[in-house]
Amino acid sequence: MKADSFVLIPDSFKGTMSSSEICGIFRKVISKYYPEASITSIPVADGGEGSVDAFLQAIGGQRIAVSVSGPFSEKVDCCYGLVNGDTAVIEMASCAGLPLADGKLNPLVTSTYGVGEQMLDAARRGCRKIIVGLGGSCTTDGGCPAAAACGVKFLDHEGKSFVPAGGTLSRIARIDASGLDPAFSGVRITAMCDVDNPLYGENGAACVFGPQKGADPEMVRTLDCGLEVLGDRILDGLGVDVRTLPGGGAAGGMGAGMVAFFGAELRMGIETVLDAVDFDEKARNADFVFTGEGKIDSQSLRGKVVIGVARRVRASHSKARVIAFVGDIGDGIEAVYSQGVDAIFSTNRLAIPFRESRIRAKSDLELTADNYLRLLSIL
Repeated sequence: MKADSFVLIPDSFKGTMSSSEICGIFRKVISKYYPEASITSIPVADGGEGSVDAFLQAIGGQRIAVSVSGPFSEKVDCCYGLVNGDTAVIEMASCAGLPLADGKLNPLVTSTYGVGEQMLDAARRGCRKIIVGLGGSCTTDGGCPAAAACGVKFLDHEGKSFVPAGGTLSRIARIDASGLDPAFSGVRITAMCDVDNPLYGENGAACVFGPQKGADPEMVRTLDCGLEVLGDRILDGLGVDVRTLPGGGAAGGMGAGMVAFFGAELRMGIETVLDAVDFDEKARNADFVFTGEGKIDSQSLRGKVVIGVARRVRASHSKARVIAFVGDIGDGIEAVYSQGVDAIFSTNRLAIPFRESRIRAKSDLELTADNYLRLLSIL
């Protein structure tokens, strides 16, 4: 079978392999069977941890080191990416991520203030576009602290200014965005997210994602009530209705905050990445596109990496075959084939728990890819 050109564009297998490591394994196996083939590697992430690295490796750029506030107002050293000369790529997880609150998770007090500090640094540096990855957060504060870091004021019923946290959102009586730093004037902001949950309610940020951030049932109720108040105050004070906005509940309501306070556009993370790396052009003449993620299931249809890639290959009228290598295959995934995925292969070669399979994840991926390329080479 003709296999002169391959495009490699996997997501990371969380807890086992980075996207770059997966690309390296694919490249090694492909070269074994097709030593003359053209191979293009595009490591990606869909907004969570690894997004900055993925952008820098895919299109080049530089790291900008910053010291900003962590989830408990402690100073943390992190970096964001500067690509294409005027575009900043920021991971909110770098200063408000779950690992930074390990052992002391508490979404009533954790803060996104440092995310705003990174955005402000990028805007003052002259960036005309800012991409913020909403993923892996330990916060449920609606992005209010991030906005406060950039000049937005939150006032309580006594008219006193304060920086809200998840547990104090209900104190907000009025929002004054007139002080937003002028450096944001004319800056286009995109927020990458891969969920469509609303700001509050049974499918909202607190009820769905609060428990994994350390919220018990009482805390969930407090957070959900606060997010509802925030939605009302945003409508009253800013004239923006984010209360039922799909994706508004991403990253503890940060999706809604990005739209309300910064005029951001919410986009599926993989769509933003594919545009940035000029994927359509790279895939147009490919014979095969290898992609993958840790698990493919019915939730993948919402637009995670594998489905996002497959849809774009189909939309670009490429004749490339889209092959997905994944750790686990869930039930009810048949619909992925109608989205452009040609075949799916699980890399788990033994029926063993994840804590054991992760140790051999790299060798299992290599053996699975080798098996597929072996078959391909004799067809």
